[in-house]
Amino acid sequence: MRRIAVNPWDWSLKLGYNQAEIIEGASRQLICAGQTAVDGAGSPQYPGDMRGQIGLALDNLEAVLAGANMGLENIVRLVVYATDVDAALKNFDLLGARFGPIRCAPPMTLLGVTRLAIPDLLVEFEATASA
Repeated sequence: MRRIAVNPWDWSLKLGYNQAEIIEGASRQLICAGQTAVDGAGSPQYPGDMRGQIGLALDNLEAVLAGANMGLENIVRLVVYATDVDAALKNFDLLGARFGPIRCAPPMTLLGVTRLAIPDLLVEFEATASA
């Protein structure tokens, strides 16, 4: 799979994402349901802790990707839903710590929502991946 970044402006690169990407040569696509900070039984973890929830939601996203023999480098679109956008942004260094070393900057959208499906959840990651 070949990824070609499309960035008419460079401001989003400073935030860790491309405006768009052309994907060539992909033969498999994975559509991931929203991943949140729940344990293996589906129970919410880290109530009130945005940083803890972002970390666990990313762990869960990586587990789903691994189940399809993919990794974060295969993500071609990421949508983040947060009940507190400012708190999420303060902790986005966690995304940089995971995506930066693999030099992956998928197009991303961050949306503020009033709540998620389970009231204790603060953040949710929805991803599309290709290989």
